[in-house]
Amino acid sequence: MGARGELFTTQIYLDNRSYFFNVKENRTGDVFLQIVESKNRDGAEADRHQIAIFSEDMQKFLQGMEKSLDFIEKDRKARQKAAREKKAAKEAKFGAGAKTNKKVVHLKSKDEELSPYEPPVKKSGRVHVVSKKAKED
Repeated sequence: MGARGELFTTQIYLDNRSYFFNVKENRTGDVFLQIVESKNRDGAEADRHQIAIFSEDMQKFLQGMEKSLDFIEKDRKARQKAAREKKAAKEAKFGAGAKTNKKVVHLKSKDEELSPYEPPVKKSGRVHVVSKKAKED
C-alpha cells in the first residue's frame, strides 16, 4: 500500500486545472475512488475539491455519469444540426454569396432615416473644418 492508503493514481492536466483519480483503501479495508480537482489561482493557493465514491456505489455512479455524457452528446449534435439548418435557411433566403456583396449601416436611432438618393454614411463624430483661405483662392 502506498502513502495514505493509495493503491493507484492517475492525473489529467488541463489549462488551469488538474484532476487526480486516486484509488485508496481506508483503515477498515474499504476501497474507494477519490477524485480531486485542483485549480490554480493567480499567485494564491490552489483551490482543491474532492469527492469519494465507495466501491459498492461505483455502478450507480457510473450509470449517472453515462446518462450525463449521453445527454451532452445528444445536445451537442442537436446544436450542430440546428446551426446547419439555420445556415442553410439563410443561404436559401439571401444566396450563398450575398454576405460579401452587402454593406450594412447601423443608425444610432430608429428616428433617423436616410433619403433614398443619399448614400449611407458612417457617423464617426469627427467634424471636418475647411479653411476660409482655401475657399477664397
